Amino acid sequence: MLTQESCREFATLLASKIPAPGGGGAAALTAALGTALNSMVANFSIGKKKFIDCKDKHEKLLARGEALREKLVDLVDKDAELFEPLSKVYVMPSNTEEEKNKKEEVLQKCLKAACTAPMETLEYTYEGILMHEEIVNISSKNIISDVGVGVQCLKAALNSAYLNVLINLNSITDESYVTENKEKAEKILSDGNKIADEVYAKVINMVNG
Repeated sequence: MLTQESCREFATLLASKIPAPGGGGAAALTAALGTALNSMVANFSIGKKKFIDCKDKHEKLLARGEALREKLVDLVDKDAELFEPLSKVYVMPSNTEEEKNKKEEVLQKCLKAACTAPMETLEYTYEGILMHEEIVNISSKNIISDVGVGVQCLKAALNSAYLNVLINLNSITDESYVTENKEKAEKILSDGNKIADEVYAKVINMVNG
């Protein structure tokens, strides 16, 4: 499992000429790191005199953050597991019409499967951005920069996951499937980037103020 590797080993694997990990796994891991920073900020802010009335909000963010972080880390392995069969399709024989048809059938099935991990990454990353929108107003000022770092990690993961969704959708022939998932992904992308930019701007103002 990729998630059992050290940071150094994972980076080495990512740099090598193997099918996975790739951009999808990198996006999920980046989102997990952004979510972890949300939890760190909550842990440092909870119980502070200024935010004593926010204890319940901090506790809820910590619970949500732990669950979300685990889902995103799991997606690093899931993305690799689903991409491996897809990478093997491209070397299937296609000399006869029967072989071509079989290859296309398997390809379409694998493309849809491979699309699920980045779509989940996109959805979970958006949830992480919403959590940063909540924490930014109930964070100790001396750690507010970490909210900015966290939301930028999540923004990068959001845009990266979208690219991985898109590249799979572009080769899928099921038009209704493509339309449904593309519209969903574009909505999450637009909303997520808008909120992430607003949170980051607020962090910048707080740091400068």
